[in-house]
Amino acid sequence: MASLDTSPVVGIDFGTTNSSVALALPDGSLQFVEFPFAGALTRSSRSVLYMQKKIGVGKPASVWSGPEAIERYLATDNFEDEVQGRLIQSLKSYLAARSFNGTEIFGRHYRVEDLVAKMVGDLRRRASVELGFEVTRAVVGRPVAFVSADNDSDNAFAEERLRASLLQAGFTDVRFAMEPIAAAHTYAEGIQREETVLIGDFGGGTTDFSLLRVSPTERTVLGTTGVGLAGDAFDAKIVHYLVSPALGSDSMARSLNKVLPALPAWVYANLERWHTLSFLRTRQVMEMLRTTQKRALEPEKIAALIAVVEHDLGYRLHQAVQRVKIDLSSQDATEFVLETDAVSLREAVTRAEFEGWIAPELERMERSLDDVLQKTGVAVAQVDRVFLTGGTSLVPAVRRVFASRFGEERVVSGEAFTSVAHGLALMAANKDA
Repeated sequence: MASLDTSPVVGIDFGTTNSSVALALPDGSLQFVEFPFAGALTRSSRSVLYMQKKIGVGKPASVWSGPEAIERYLATDNFEDEVQGRLIQSLKSYLAARSFNGTEIFGRHYRVEDLVAKMVGDLRRRASVELGFEVTRAVVGRPVAFVSADNDSDNAFAEERLRASLLQAGFTDVRFAMEPIAAAHTYAEGIQREETVLIGDFGGGTTDFSLLRVSPTERTVLGTTGVGLAGDAFDAKIVHYLVSPALGSDSMARSLNKVLPALPAWVYANLERWHTLSFLRTRQVMEMLRTTQKRALEPEKIAALIAVVEHDLGYRLHQAVQRVKIDLSSQDATEFVLETDAVSLREAVTRAEFEGWIAPELERMERSLDDVLQKTGVAVAQVDRVFLTGGTSLVPAVRRVFASRFGEERVVSGEAFTSVAHGLALMAANKDA
């Protein structure tokens, strides 16, 4: 193993939804760390934790992260009396929230930094095994604007929280780089002349834009902007308009001599932030749901909601939502399908409906795009290329924002989930961060 002072520096893209790790090798090639999942290997590790505790046993909870967390979660019946399980996701979205210090899980308080440290620590250990040396040095991506950050102070607070987590996880040398600038390094690998490039990086929780002047040897940042919304916000709209009504969000119930909404809106808000669905599995909430079912005018919908909550189907629900987005990227209509032993949901949806639901988010993205052009004084005609990366960049309505402004011929896409890690590894090798 190389010494801590001279070991290579890896690039780490710690994302809201997915994370990846890459190393630029001396011969100019790139090695991605791969993670086992479902009998295969993937370069993208889901940014999740699964915690499990046997009831009545005094030992600490067992904790898994990434693909292993998902496999453990799916293999466990979390409604068994002797087992408690908790799936935790989108932790990166809480880094800028000063009021959110942590959460209590199975009677023990965990700081946000503790939970993030478990995730990035497992990334570090996996990378150390795959790469053949103790990984302790990294260039780590960060968004231009963290979710919930209102100003530069909030962004600095979030970055320091992330740094503390990385140090707690065993890293000794941590440098940060803006994620869209890292993506620009990936794009610039193949260019032959100087270009003005707009980078659009669409993550799970944030959308970032950067304008750069790049050449085969130089990278000059002209300006950056960011907004705290992306793929998770699109998912929430599908849940709000398509899934929640099938689970009773628009249903009514009898109360004395009145007919009122069956359930409060906060119940369905926990479905929209799908990683918080497990928070509904408390005795008080379950009693409320069962009482409501007896009074509801559409009791079958409340029964379906009870099944989703009881059996902690948040991950499966999310996967079904993801399939809707993927289908609507290539076809005009599809069907949301959630089929388990506990519940059966099928709801038709068109691309036009979906695009109507996400129109406010698209407008916010466009305003951020306007901001970077205005800040830099670069006209649309002066942009040689638009490089889009991240899963949400595959949504046709998102791509259309750029094609309509810059022309389809100027818009290109990078590898959706690894372009940022690729660029971070290049920056690490070239000491650009």
